[in-house]
Formats: sequence, structure tokens, C-alpha cells
Amino acid sequence: MKKKILTTNNLTKKYITKAGRIEILKGINFYVNQGDIVAITGASGVGKSTFLHILGTLDFPTSGEIEYYLDKNINPSKLSRDALSEFRNKNIGFVFQFHYLLSEFNVIENVILPKLIGYEFSGNKKNKRELEEKAFYLLKELGIHERALHKPSELSGGEQQRVAVARALFNEPAIILADEPTGNLDSKSAQELFELFKKINATKGTTFIIVTHNEKLAQKCSRNLRMIDGILIDTANS
Repeated sequence: MKKKILTTNNLTKKYITKAGRIEILKGINFYVNQGDIVAITGASGVGKSTFLHILGTLDFPTSGEIEYYLDKNINPSKLSRDALSEFRNKNIGFVFQFHYLLSEFNVIENVILPKLIGYEFSGNKKNKRELEEKAFYLLKELGIHERALHKPSELSGGEQQRVAVARALFNEPAIILADEPTGNLDSKSAQELFELFKKINATKGTTFIIVTHNEKLAQKCSRNLRMIDGILIDTANS
């Protein structure tokens, strides 16, 4: 039986605007098992990205709880700001539609940044060379090692997204949250990226939650949920 890695309980998100209150998420109860690849589809503006950002502790719910079940049970809302940043850096990887690679750094330097940031929290010091060797090995696994010393501007969109995946994987997180990761890719590159996710899932056991408009790829995930008006619906049961 699979172990739950994440749950939410009655999660809501509301904004107060001049036009009145906007309710984005409406009491979401959700779980993810370790090793799942979960797709979340739905129309633009229904709250998919907001939900993903809350799961990743980049945003906070108006009400409700998130619980992570890792080495120990963690409720992110109960952590201090520094402890929350450390938790996020260690346990959650992010892949976005826009790669957010730093143009002044080469590929390897972009990949090792999360670990360098992590050392700022822990006080740990490690030879940068060791980190670069680990990054090169990871890039080789992802088929992008020949570009290791190139700047992001010298890469194709698909190559940049692979570098973003390498960066997300570098800290060996339990879970990767991907927000429209194929949104800027052609169909061939999108399929290659999805196959890469499946390979990582199979070899490393990494859990994925993927927000996407790509229905074809979503159907290939182990679970496929649809968000409608701030509510998540399991398409297998609808």
C-alpha cells in the first residue's frame, strides 16, 4: 500500500478586491501518494497555479491545513520563516513554464544554486567543485551535459527546461511541483520532457504534481484531476 506524502484539509484561498471578495479555492481536500505522478487540468483562471503555489509554500491559504509526511510530519503553517524556507529548499523542487534561469550564470552554476542556498540555512560548507561534479553527473542523466558550460541564452527552449528540471532535482527533493512545464515547448519537446519526468519517477521514486493544459499528457499520469471553479474533481470518479 502506498504511503501518503501530502494532504490538504478544507483548503481555501480568498482575495478582497475593490469589486468584492473573490474565492479562488473552495475547501479542497486532496492527497498525494509517494511515487504518484498527478496531473491537474482545468481552464485558465480556476486556481490551478494558486493551489500549486500553496502546496509549495510559496503562498498561504486563507484557511485549511497542509500536512507533509516525510521524515516527520510537517505542517508548514507552524514553521518559522527561516524554517519554512529550509523545509522548502530541502524537500520541494519547482519547475515552471518560464525557466527562471539566471542569465549571468552557466548551466552548472544554475543547477547548483539551490544547494548553495541550502548551505546558507544550515551553515554547511562544501567544496564547490564537488557540487559541480554532482551537477554534471545529473546533467548527463538528463542528456544535457554537453551544454554544461553554456549560458541559458545559448540553449533551446527544451534544453533550458531540462536545466530547470536538473536544478529542481539537485537537492533530491521528495516532491516536484511543475506549473505548465510544457507550456512554451513544441509538441516534440513537450513529449520528451514528460518522458523525462516518467524516467525520474521510475528511477528515483520522485513524486510529481503537474499543472497542465496538455490533456494528452495528463491522461498518461497515474492520477488525473480537474479543477472547476476552485474545486478539485478526480476524473476517474466523475
